[in-house]
Amino acid sequence: MTPPDQFDFDTPIDRRGTWTEKWARYEGRDVIPLWLADMDFHAPPAVIEALHRRVDHGVFGYTVVPEELIEAVLSMLQTTYRWKVERDWLVWLPSLVTGINLACRALTDNGDEILTAVPVYPPFLSAPEHAERNLIRAPLARESGRWVFDFDRLERAVTPRTRLFLLCSPHNPVGRAYSREELTRIARFCESHDMKICSDEIHCGLVLDPDKSHLPTASIDPDIAARTVTLMAPTKTFNLPGLGCAFAIIPNPELRKRFRKAKAGIVPSVTALAFTAATAAYREGLAWHAALLDYLRGNRDIVTQAVNQMPGLSMTHVEATYIAWIDARASGIEHPMEFFEAAGVAPGNGAEFGGPGFLRLIFACPRSTLRMALERMAKALQAHTGQEQRG
Repeated sequence: MTPPDQFDFDTPIDRRGTWTEKWARYEGRDVIPLWLADMDFHAPPAVIEALHRRVDHGVFGYTVVPEELIEAVLSMLQTTYRWKVERDWLVWLPSLVTGINLACRALTDNGDEILTAVPVYPPFLSAPEHAERNLIRAPLARESGRWVFDFDRLERAVTPRTRLFLLCSPHNPVGRAYSREELTRIARFCESHDMKICSDEIHCGLVLDPDKSHLPTASIDPDIAARTVTLMAPTKTFNLPGLGCAFAIIPNPELRKRFRKAKAGIVPSVTALAFTAATAAYREGLAWHAALLDYLRGNRDIVTQAVNQMPGLSMTHVEATYIAWIDARASGIEHPMEFFEAAGVAPGNGAEFGGPGFLRLIFACPRSTLRMALERMAKALQAHTGQEQRG
């Protein structure tokens, strides 16, 4: 096993010419892409070695779920969250976004409403429309320097046709690792309105604050579990998004039946290489994961300090994820994403997450790349501020 201090997150990796969506958008331009949530790091060495062995075998036929992966997932859930999950609760998926879309179809009927709290991951906003359901948005509130559920707004938003709550926990893009009290309250709110819960927990392995932890919503108690579909994947934690492997945890047999029915004949199986990568990540990637979290904490602190010193920009503390949610509304810049693109940095457009005037910046990259991006942003803002003053 590679010692934790020997994992290299500092050396930049040239991803150009590898068909990577994140970098291809700005091909041929001097723009640092920090808009898409994948990491500019190598995957864990154990994963790369396992993939080499599988490729050397040379046959890539139809594949069943590896017993080793099932055991690794069940062990991870028990060890990390003290959540005893039965193997028949697991439904394997080629991506977590697939799970969000299946939940919208399986847990609601035509004409039903689906509620979520914004800003949020864009598939939460598009999946209800794909299922021909009505989306209801309830904005989060910012209190004491952090984003929280606004239960007054949630109560006003819900109607008798609201049948599903899409929960993002940890919350992309605001970086919250919700507490037991917060999750219990949102679950009881759903119970009181007879709503099912689809809980996207793909960032569960990326809690940065040592004094916080992730709590699977369905693990709170059996009543909550009975109305919840939990979605998890190794792809964010271990940087495997191009090797799609995810799973739903559905304790309720009726909900599981409906979910499987919605999946049948449409959703492809997980590939052999994706299963290989997931198995190696869960079984042998823990030391790499610990080193990654240390590195991301350092990057998080650099981003926070730099952004909060830039004129017109601010951000709240990132408890989890590798995402900075930056408020650019006080800058006076009408289109902040385009402004920073012109300066050689490409954050995500907050409007796509339900937060116009905000930027989503991915800080899972080598520190030299991050510092260069922040320097470009600061320089552009200084020039903009100087022009305004001269004007």
